[in-house]
Amino acid sequence: MNYKLSIVVAVLNEADNILPVCQEIASVLPKLPDSEVIFVNDGSTDHTLDQLIEIKKTILPGLVILSHPKCCGKSAALLTAIKVAKGEWIATLDGDGQDDPIDIVAMWNVMQRHQGKPPLVVGVRLKRHDNFSRRFATRFANGLRRRLLNDGCPDTGAPMKLFMKNDFLSLPQFEGLHRFLPALFAHYGVPLLCYPVHHRQRLNGFSKYTNLNRALVGIRDLLGVMWLLNRIHLPGNIRKS
Repeated sequence: MNYKLSIVVAVLNEADNILPVCQEIASVLPKLPDSEVIFVNDGSTDHTLDQLIEIKKTILPGLVILSHPKCCGKSAALLTAIKVAKGEWIATLDGDGQDDPIDIVAMWNVMQRHQGKPPLVVGVRLKRHDNFSRRFATRFANGLRRRLLNDGCPDTGAPMKLFMKNDFLSLPQFEGLHRFLPALFAHYGVPLLCYPVHHRQRLNGFSKYTNLNRALVGIRDLLGVMWLLNRIHLPGNIRKS
């Protein structure tokens, strides 16, 4: 069966958050077109997989569960899901409870009202519910990225995004890709739409990244993306004679 939309969630050691997140996703499915839900268990060492299997028996009977034998990173997990997704469109969100799945409905409606080439819709977190150091680090990273990439997006680190599956699979794949989708999509002619979304405190547990780790990896990836965009040469309109 083919779907209009595939909702993709990558998780690592989120056993305490899986149930409420899935309950919220299940509650918004009636408001969306025919959709599937895919969770990628990215090498969790807690009971995340057990929780997902139980949820498939009860709350989300059609849930697709994919597992990596080890942690490969969020971008790799998204690629794993999107390759097997049966939806024409992909919606992504995190599995820690900070995202509100109801925003997928609004983002879908924004996409449908758009005229022209199908867009990338990015959910922008206007009011962050993180500690000061993380908010400061995010603002610094977003400012640096906007200055160097000029991608027109105030919050590319926001987990909630909506885009066409084929557009995503046409991109060069690398770890960290998910933080640079606006710049990469724009290079391929995909327009950007930003939509304000809710952001909440993490339900349980803690972030898998420290601010220092994010900064070091982010700067390295930013330089890599700048090089990549400079090396990608697209022909534009192709004429057949």
